[in-house]
Amino acid sequence: MAMAVIWTGMVVAAVLCGLATGNGPAVAAAAMEGAAAAVELCLSMAGILCLWMGVMEVMRRSGLSDGLSRLLRPILRRLYPEFARDRDVMDSISANVSANLLGLGNAATPLGIQAARQMSRKTPGVASDPLCMLVVCNTASIQLIPTTVASVRLAAGSAAPFDILPAVWLASAISVCVGILAAKVFARLWRK
Repeated sequence: MAMAVIWTGMVVAAVLCGLATGNGPAVAAAAMEGAAAAVELCLSMAGILCLWMGVMEVMRRSGLSDGLSRLLRPILRRLYPEFARDRDVMDSISANVSANLLGLGNAATPLGIQAARQMSRKTPGVASDPLCMLVVCNTASIQLIPTTVASVRLAAGSAAPFDILPAVWLASAISVCVGILAAKVFARLWRK
């Protein structure tokens, strides 16, 4: 609700400033151009996202996602020891991590919500330490293939949309490490 108020306020302020400075027609033209560009971007991104969602589905049906889940299990058990024996929760977290690795934030979000719902059954109404860790890891995820960013770059006319890979790998690895460290430190501070 707060974001709706903020965005509405920004739009109203822009229109009022445009009218006050005599740039009303320019504001209207920019709004139309922005709307057209948004639709064009959404359509181009939809194709890329459909491709990778299809890849995720093929991975799931072929058993590759189960293999990836087994590969991630030792790491995830250390991050979420309270749920190490709960296969459903660990599978949901693993699917979330897998989607994030492929840069599919749009696919990772529902998987993360599913994992959070399963985790919250132990402590209803309370953001437990493992749940906070899930939010941190989902938000600061490591991306091996930044699909969404590459599709935005491609739609914007980039000749090499994946030339950002080293920077994305470095930035996402650092952000995950810092996020996990912060979550662990705050979990210990709040216990005291």
